[in-house]
Amino acid sequence: MKPEELKKKSIAVILGGDSAEREVSLRSGAAVLAALEQKGYKAFSIDSAEDVAQQLLLSGAEVAFLAVHGRHGEDGTIQGLLEMLQIPYTGSGVLASAVAMDKDVAKTIVKAVGVVTPHARVVNHETDITTFCDTHINYPCVVKPVREGSTLGISVARDATELQKAIVAARKYDPKVLVEDFISGREVTVGVIDGDPLPIVEVVPSSGFYDYAAKYTPGQTEYHVPASLDEKQYIAVQAAAQKVYSAIGCRGAVRVDFMLRGDEYFFLEVNTIPGMTETSLLPKAAAHKGMEFAELVEQILCGATLDQ
Repeated sequence: MKPEELKKKSIAVILGGDSAEREVSLRSGAAVLAALEQKGYKAFSIDSAEDVAQQLLLSGAEVAFLAVHGRHGEDGTIQGLLEMLQIPYTGSGVLASAVAMDKDVAKTIVKAVGVVTPHARVVNHETDITTFCDTHINYPCVVKPVREGSTLGISVARDATELQKAIVAARKYDPKVLVEDFISGREVTVGVIDGDPLPIVEVVPSSGFYDYAAKYTPGQTEYHVPASLDEKQYIAVQAAAQKVYSAIGCRGAVRVDFMLRGDEYFFLEVNTIPGMTETSLLPKAAAHKGMEFAELVEQILCGATLDQ
């Protein structure tokens, strides 16, 4: 849709929610709402923590800008509701959202199209943790909930004792846990908007590991835009991000995370509703390309649609 058409409609910025990423989502949504108001849109916010369908119907929302991170935001559920209500929404559709949210499924699809990803094993509710830890030999390893974001519940294990503790911690967020080979190297992220890659951002946490504290504690992480890579690798990583975007069937704006080790690059995950505060990674990359925050928000809004 074009801006002039959208400015005649009621825009609901859906934020908050009931996932572990609620606080981040509230910040993203507030920034998006302010940007839309700055651009002259008739926008208002809806907290999806409860009665979201009723709120949407009572508000007369005609278009939804999704700023809900984590479960019930990025996993296809809110997208399915909006499909049923026939309210166009920003970002990826039902299937792509669900696939991207499940790191195990996403890795399987990405490997099938030739993008390398660290070897991983899945621990589910049927897995005997003690036996698994006694037989897991690839240390160090990264332990993460399969269906969670913002690096919540993620940790590095260096032996069987640490692995068992890490799995228990990750299970607080999701009964399905991914145990992935640790790649020692540089972490980068590539924003992709409507299929086009943004400048690559390198993430350099002072602790050496980009966990929740490093992500959201001021001064704990440096961000280099654009990442200092040789031209061949820079182009290859951007192309890999586009391939991931296409393979999963994404729409709108996403962020694709990679680890680099020498000339190699490894896909980690794709975020279909990236953080949208003015200091988040996607806006940082867009800003380097000369796109102001409000322009970025407007471009994302213009991509609002329903599954075809």
